[in-house]
Amino acid sequence: MILWAWERPEELEFLDSNKFGIAYLAQTLVLKADEVVYNPRRQPLKVNPQTQLIAVTRVESQKVTGERAALSARQMERVLSLILKTKQLENIAAIQIDFDATKSERDFYRQLLGELRERLPANTDLSITALASFCIGDRWLDELPVDEAVPMIFRMGADDRPIRALLAAGNDFREPLCRKSYGLSLDEPLQMTFDRSRRFYIFNNRPWTEKDVAQLAGVIGK
Repeated sequence: MILWAWERPEELEFLDSNKFGIAYLAQTLVLKADEVVYNPRRQPLKVNPQTQLIAVTRVESQKVTGERAALSARQMERVLSLILKTKQLENIAAIQIDFDATKSERDFYRQLLGELRERLPANTDLSITALASFCIGDRWLDELPVDEAVPMIFRMGADDRPIRALLAAGNDFREPLCRKSYGLSLDEPLQMTFDRSRRFYIFNNRPWTEKDVAQLAGVIGK
């Protein structure tokens, strides 16, 4: 069970490190024209020293007066450098990238992940988040050099009803990379049967409390 800790103060010393890990937002990188705007985490994160951590990098692209991100080699090298630095943070067991890449950004993202996989130590897992729709009918995730693509089964917008119905009927994601974990939200429980061999990533739209953690059984079932 892995709790997502986003950009806000989090006090998670109460977690049992044998049962929980934490994937925390370490930085946000914004692709702007031919630049990379670096926004490090500014909020405190308090954890048990034995807790394994996953450093999450959020990547966003920003239009400037109608101009799209350049997606240049210079930008890629800068993004790679900043992501690799998160591996040096304390107790980091894995790296996760959160990038809702558009179709025009996918080649850049695929190359980025390939370079990142080559430069990371072999024993460091590389994880990405994925829109649930990518895991159902969009096969662009095929053969990405990552250990998992976490399907975000919440805040799904127009895809919400059909994907919930598909999962409730006992169907699974078509993309193999998406069949290793679940990305869920505390405030959006799902009516489906979960594969208990997979990782559970849980999002909370507020700072985590012991009461929230006690409610997790209602999200994933008993």
